[in-house]
Amino acid sequence: MHPSPPSQDAIKHTQTWLERIVIGLSLCPFARQPYLNDAIRFVETPARTEEALVADLLQELTLLQQTPIDEIETTLLIHPHVLDDFLDYNDFLGIADACIEELGLEGVIQVAGFHPMYQFAGTRVDDIENETNRSPYPMMHLIREESITRVRDAGASTEDIPQRNIALLQEMGRAAFSRLMEE
Repeated sequence: MHPSPPSQDAIKHTQTWLERIVIGLSLCPFARQPYLNDAIRFVETPARTEEALVADLLQELTLLQQTPIDEIETTLLIHPHVLDDFLDYNDFLGIADACIEELGLEGVIQVAGFHPMYQFAGTRVDDIENETNRSPYPMMHLIREESITRVRDAGASTEDIPQRNIALLQEMGRAAFSRLMEE
């Protein structure tokens, strides 16, 4: 059996989520400018095993490192067919970090995790703060350290991002947040 090709639906849903949630609520100071510059690479992998996902991750890390920042600043590697379970996904992030190390990209690229069932330690599954790292599909955000440095150099504090985002969503409430993704 051949894996089905990407449907583009996952990419469209991810773009909508990025526009309405991540950029719309300013949850991530690194997202707006690359999005406006069309420098975010959206990739839906057909991977159905962790091994296939590792191969795609290595390929995307290499491509990101070899491509000028003005062409691809950051990559969202969307993997809707593998790592549906959040705990398995969370464990896989350690493998992703090992891939970065294997390619000698420590201090060059880092991975941020997003998952539909993301859950911070010490929270209940339905706590609103978990939405800060929830996405329509399991995905890895491959971020250039250079982008983080540029935002920090522009005066943005990155240390308080999680606390600010949690406070914003708690103030907003579940109903208002849910309406953002309705069409």
